[in-house]
Amino acid sequence: MRRALLVLAALLAAGTAAVPVFGPALVADRLNPVTAAQPWHVSDAAAALHKRLTIADLHADPLLWDRDLAAERAEGHVDLPRLDRGNVALQVFTTVTKSPRGQNYATNDTEAPDNITPLVIGQLRPLQSWFSLKERALDQAARLRRLADRNPDAVRLIRSRADLDALLADRAAGKRVIGALLGMEGAHALEGQIGNLAVMEAAGFRLVGLTHFFDNELGGSLHGTSQAGLSDFGRQVVAEMVARHMVIDLAHASPAVVRDVLAIEGARPIISHTGIRSACDTPRNLPDDLVRRVAAKGGIIGIGFWADVTCDGTPAGIARSIRAAIDLVGEDAVGLGSDWDGSVGVPFDAAGLPALTQALLDQGLSETQIAKVMGGNTMRYLRETLPR
Repeated sequence: MRRALLVLAALLAAGTAAVPVFGPALVADRLNPVTAAQPWHVSDAAAALHKRLTIADLHADPLLWDRDLAAERAEGHVDLPRLDRGNVALQVFTTVTKSPRGQNYATNDTEAPDNITPLVIGQLRPLQSWFSLKERALDQAARLRRLADRNPDAVRLIRSRADLDALLADRAAGKRVIGALLGMEGAHALEGQIGNLAVMEAAGFRLVGLTHFFDNELGGSLHGTSQAGLSDFGRQVVAEMVARHMVIDLAHASPAVVRDVLAIEGARPIISHTGIRSACDTPRNLPDDLVRRVAAKGGIIGIGFWADVTCDGTPAGIARSIRAAIDLVGEDAVGLGSDWDGSVGVPFDAAGLPALTQALLDQGLSETQIAKVMGGNTMRYLRETLPR
């Protein structure tokens, strides 16, 4: 009996130890599938065009998951080798710090149990990040900095226009380095303190999404309960972001927040990952008139790669959404906002991005239009917006 109890205890200990080792990887693989059974066809002409493009993507969440992004892995959508094979020149890496249990695109309560806390604990992230949203964002930011420090020939952090210019010059000279711009998905990580914006800026953050799936101290979420506009604190944060030349992201903002931000002098927000409501009628997509107003203010509309925003989870579906965006706001205001590794299924990972170039050609877009959408517009916007 004693031996049986010892064996049972050993099995329980091994099982407990296995949770942080295997559990998060299994969750990441299940939540971030590539939905295509096999690679999409890419013609020689599309492949050649794709190699000539300067590609930028405005939203991906691989920092949330516990894997080495320097090595290619089977799970998820993004790592440095796959970004390189997809010819991505710049990737926005966003930090996810809270997500309400049962999250949906309709209504989420601010006080709902959090999905991210069990993941943070299961991955054995630093103890302080178990209890603080600010520390969760800083921990993910530190992961990106370590990735860049250990792989300087493969990836570098982009903090300024000068950094971006140097990246583009090096890539034009044949270097395969990838630019990494750090973003925050939901400013609840500021924990209601304006001083924390400077802390985040010092940690490398240059893009901040004001809300995520729930209302926060800044204002209402597109998927929250209040549908409120900016709070006084939210106005203070936006004004400070304008002064610091940080990118304001309205991807999950309520319509009232969008209108309030657009009314602030100097604000030039983007919508990093979305679809077009008239092409895909879902509550995840903002009304067309607000999307048009964001573009008119000089912002970029990043089109997502998952079926909930395109209503068609194929490269052709993404290309049709991009065409709808061009028809709505013009070819100079449209970019990519994949939401890779954002707990969504997509038709291709970063290495499979040439399939989108093929689909855009199939949609009848010109090479000039494709170059703008695939990265030219985003690069121009960042050169005009980031600090000098």
